[in-house]
Parts: sequence; C-alpha cells; structure tokens
Amino acid sequence: MNPRVTKVTPEENYCLLLEFSNGERREFDVSPYLDKGIFTQLKEKSYFQQARVSMGTVEWPKGQDFCPDTLFEESRVIA
Repeated sequence: MNPRVTKVTPEENYCLLLEFSNGERREFDVSPYLDKGIFTQLKEKSYFQQARVSMGTVEWPKGQDFCPDTLFEESRVIA
C-alpha cells in the first residue's frame, strides 16, 4: 500500500504539491486529466484552488478526486 496524502497545495499551473504520510514531497500534474469527464470543471482556476485532503487523497467540492495510489505513483519527487 502506498503512502497517503497529508497535505495539498494547488499551484497555478494545474499541478498539486503533495506531502505524503511517509514524509515525501511530490508534484502531481493534473493537466492531462482536464479534458476528461468530471475533471473538465477543474479548468476553472478558482475551482482548482479548492483542492483539499480527504481520507488520504485529494478531492474537490463537486466530487472530483484521484486515487491516492495514482497520486503517489504518477507524481514526481521534489526536494
């Protein structure tokens, strides 16, 4: 089982700065998902900025979320 998200900071470039339960800091690029289904609503920057941590993953008020494993496995480690 991969670590879970403990903190999220949305960036202007549709990336999420994430902190995980193992102490790692990573960046996840949401832009590849912005033309898919319910994720199209995230194109509105003010809405994208409403990302929050919930039960070890990231979610938005209208129900968009990512699997915590996807967030960990498809993100890149940052210093």
